[in-house]
Amino acid sequence: MAKGKKTVYFCQNCGHEETKWLGQCPACKEWNTFAEEMITTAKTTAVKTRKEVQVLALSEVRTDDQARLETGLDELDRVLGGGIVPGSLVLVGGDPGIGKSTLLLQVCQRLSAEKQVLYVSGEESLAQIKLRANRMGTFSDHLKLLCETNLDTIRSIIESRRPDLVIIDSIQTMYNEEVSSAPGSVSQVRESTNVLMQLAKGLGVTIFIVGHVTKEGTVAGPRVLEHMVDTVLYFEGDRHASYRILRGVKNRFGSTNEIGVFEMRQNGLVEVENPSEYMLSGRPENASGSVVACSMEGTRPLLIEIQALVCQTNFGMPRRTATGTDYNRVNLLMAVLEKRIGLHMSNCDAYVNIAGGIRMNEPAIDLGIVMALVSSYKNRPIDEKLLVFGEVGLSGEVRAVNMPEQRVAEARKLGFETCIIPEVSMHMVKDIKGIKVIGVKNVSDAMNLI
Repeated sequence: MAKGKKTVYFCQNCGHEETKWLGQCPACKEWNTFAEEMITTAKTTAVKTRKEVQVLALSEVRTDDQARLETGLDELDRVLGGGIVPGSLVLVGGDPGIGKSTLLLQVCQRLSAEKQVLYVSGEESLAQIKLRANRMGTFSDHLKLLCETNLDTIRSIIESRRPDLVIIDSIQTMYNEEVSSAPGSVSQVRESTNVLMQLAKGLGVTIFIVGHVTKEGTVAGPRVLEHMVDTVLYFEGDRHASYRILRGVKNRFGSTNEIGVFEMRQNGLVEVENPSEYMLSGRPENASGSVVACSMEGTRPLLIEIQALVCQTNFGMPRRTATGTDYNRVNLLMAVLEKRIGLHMSNCDAYVNIAGGIRMNEPAIDLGIVMALVSSYKNRPIDEKLLVFGEVGLSGEVRAVNMPEQRVAEARKLGFETCIIPEVSMHMVKDIKGIKVIGVKNVSDAMNLI
């Protein structure tokens, strides 16, 4: 066996490999992301052995429906598609301090009552994990802790103990002795994840991997791992705010449209069963520029408050700011109001905000943004019991959106009395009683109602 070392360059953003340094990555088009790494090459003359393989027709393939394992957290089960699939590899990413380790420790707390759970930490000591666990309550003895970063040691323990669930916190701290580069590099993260994937599929062990994301890009982020794992979950939200949103961006066993909402408290993450009521708490009374819209996150309708502030500019160039929604979309809707309705907003500053810090890009909130802008421009408050949704086109028309019946039903459940929707969707909500539903064809009809 002849061994040698060579220098390669990896993109820290997507993992693309080149033999020389480049200013721009040809794969992801990011600038200044290549980092130099030394890898070991080995040339072996192994005897090639043939492995008998089977070629089957699709009708001959047998599938055994395995029962999903419920985590005890309904919000997490919803994002996973109904629970944990045995033998799956799940990546949990997010900014440092967002609550990834806290969530997985709570999963260990609930599953360790009946299952064997192994928590592997490469960042915290056993005493630190114990202090965090004391705030959450009691834990079963079926939860075993291990502070180790050597992947060979971790692999031998998993093969000998055969736990039902393994937590790796985090993948950036693990290192494989067969890879010469430093822990956290692209090659180390990729090879370590490959070993864990073989363990999960070969032994039927469910493995959760924690991956950190940094703004500087010096650490290989979870984007390198997304094509290797079965499920990718991302924690969103400001670490200084109380709420957290868990969103699935890849799921081989379920939908990627669902979200889970949690609130960070002293004893850990608490599920928010009614996110709409949580997002609407603290609404101002009789204030112009405030309207409630409805957005769909998977099968869950989410009611959000859209706030707008329109005022005369003191400079030659008006300022436009959008927080929680697309900035270019706000400019487009303001152009529609100026062209189709005749509102002179070209000399006005405009600030649009989705209260609560949540980010929404669904076109169904277009009508809500328009109503909030008009309300602030004319300084006329909108009824607090009014909800609007609909997509606005460049001609000022209000277009249909998906699942209007779920949106209206959610509004009725939270005590709203009137709902403005696209007129083409009126036939889908005619059977819903207890709330007044008004259909509008264009933005002018919606303005006349307020």
